[in-house]
Amino acid sequence: MRRAVRVISSQGVVAVLMALLAASPPPAWAGHLGDSPGQKHAAVQARLALHSPDISPGGRISLSQVYDESGCHGGNASPALSWSHPPAATRSFAVLMLDPDAPGGGWWHWAVFDIPAGAAALRAGAGDPARHLLPPGAIQVRNDFGSPGYGGPCPPPGPPHHYHVILYALRVAKLGLDESASPAKVAAMARTLAVAEAEIVGLYGR
Repeated sequence: MRRAVRVISSQGVVAVLMALLAASPPPAWAGHLGDSPGQKHAAVQARLALHSPDISPGGRISLSQVYDESGCHGGNASPALSWSHPPAATRSFAVLMLDPDAPGGGWWHWAVFDIPAGAAALRAGAGDPARHLLPPGAIQVRNDFGSPGYGGPCPPPGPPHHYHVILYALRVAKLGLDESASPAKVAAMARTLAVAEAEIVGLYGR
């Protein structure tokens, strides 16, 4: 018994292959190649960002933020801060200010935590506990000068020091600390529980 053999022309083969390709799902990388420049730019920009009208990145810190004792003469007002694009997992924020150039391995100028997740800014001067400008529930501890709240830059005479204002987005609503905690303790817990962080670095010397 002779079997029938069906011969497909070259044009038919091409048509079949085209049909199979059309029915196949696109490869996983195809979507990435198809992203527009605007989409890629938006993804990069959607990171936690910290802003301040009082401290420009790499700029000199003004006298209004400088300490007003120990040979320094300034306004000792904490800078105004605002932030954007916190991760969805954020439950609270912490803000710290550190001078890593200070003798002894660093000097903590400010530590405030348990800032509610719905907050997006701290007003100028919020580091003064007497002014009651912090969001409800936020807690400040003593800085390394020994005073509660904010203590501004006051380096020894010499080259400018770098002052890191650091914002942590935290995965917990409360750190479980109170006003008696040290800034170093606040910083250690904030680093451990952070889902994102951002910072501004300003300079000051005298």
